[in-house]
Amino acid sequence: MITVRRLSISPLLVASVAVFLALAFGAGPAFAHGVEAGDKGYIQETSGIVFWPFVYLGAKHMVTGYDHLLFLFGVIFFLYKMKDIGIYVTMFAIGHSVTLLFGVLSNVSVSSYLVDAIIGLSVVYKALDNMGAYQRWFGFQPNTKAATLIFGLFHGFGLATKLQDFEMSADGLVVNLIAFNIGVELGQLLALGAILIAMGFWRKTPSFWNHAYLANVVVMTLGFVLAGYQLVGYFVA
Repeated sequence: MITVRRLSISPLLVASVAVFLALAFGAGPAFAHGVEAGDKGYIQETSGIVFWPFVYLGAKHMVTGYDHLLFLFGVIFFLYKMKDIGIYVTMFAIGHSVTLLFGVLSNVSVSSYLVDAIIGLSVVYKALDNMGAYQRWFGFQPNTKAATLIFGLFHGFGLATKLQDFEMSADGLVVNLIAFNIGVELGQLLALGAILIAMGFWRKTPSFWNHAYLANVVVMTLGFVLAGYQLVGYFVA
């Protein structure tokens, strides 16, 4: 639970927001769950089992998936024990893996804009959770592990909707999808490691508790930005 001590704006937070917006909205097709043109062409032209290239593509997607990273940042914000971090990350990975594989193999299709908007709102949900909003508003604490699993399902389905847009060869499809998912999880571990290192240094400074509430307000705002961006795309496209 956050106790607000001071709401002065940290230069680090301002810089982080500026970098996020510059990378996200300057990334074009790579934004959120998008796939770059070169990678799209490779996926469409590939036939047969190509395990390691798909591992690379999966890892690349995760480390450039700003919505994923924001959600994970929110999930581990107040987690200090590696056991707890492992449980929550595993719940997210299970959800992500199930819908990624199920969505592509079953060819269940939903508007990617709507799915990505929900993913943006998952970031908002977690930031509000970190600020203790649900206890103040409704008098109870939602099950955080269940929420992480459920939103993991949406995150995986978001990527599945993008992969369904490509004419992927049926030859080696299952193995390639498994390889892609392995890459996604490896990329998640790399990104999570970098986040934990940065958080470790930040938590040792007085500014962590001074700016913990503000940091989650920033995360919530970015989640609304992500959701709004996708909803505009849905109604304009």
